[in-house]
Amino acid sequence: MRIVSVNIGKPRPNVWKAGAEFTGIDKHPVEGSVEVRAARAKPSGEVGLAGDRVGDVRNHGGANQAVYAYARADYDHFEKILGRELRSGMFGDNLTVEGYDLCQARSGERWRGPDGLVLEVTSPRIPCGTFRGWMDEKGWLRTFTKQARSGAYLKVVAPGAVAKGIELEIVYRPDNDLTMTNLFRAGMGDRELATRFLDSGALNEDMADYFRALYKLD
Repeated sequence: MRIVSVNIGKPRPNVWKAGAEFTGIDKHPVEGSVEVRAARAKPSGEVGLAGDRVGDVRNHGGANQAVYAYARADYDHFEKILGRELRSGMFGDNLTVEGYDLCQARSGERWRGPDGLVLEVTSPRIPCGTFRGWMDEKGWLRTFTKQARSGAYLKVVAPGAVAKGIELEIVYRPDNDLTMTNLFRAGMGDRELATRFLDSGALNEDMADYFRALYKLD
């Protein structure tokens, strides 16, 4: 897959989420090479890309949400539905990519980039109130959920750098059905699917904890 845009958040007041002073959802493309390193501890708000931050540190950030990737093809899909232009980075993604169906990316798969960079897919994006308010579209969370085009969060296994035009190579893909679409549906109401994934023992700790809390499972 190819990176078509590297996007960094510009903090702005979060008027949609109580307890979060600012939000970094308003990300914009930047030029040149950007350092990528493991995310700092959650309270810091510092994530994978140098210069990027999250505001709602209780629900975002941490090692398994160091980087967020979204496919340009999925932006194009939503442009047709909404009848408006959606620039790269508008959904809060750090990497806008092309040439790979992120809906079928599997939790645990690894991508290799330049300078030794290795990223590992961890989980889909679960939409929140900040995302709804930021998009300012009636029924947006329902629309986003129905389409199940969530993008993918990644953790940084080995640091490196990213830039527009760089190719990312998929170097490992686990033999499971923990795709972003399946995990997204499990996190948006499909209890049976969530339970099956928990029983498989293949979920990362953050996703397992989320499903247990969501469905009140032991």
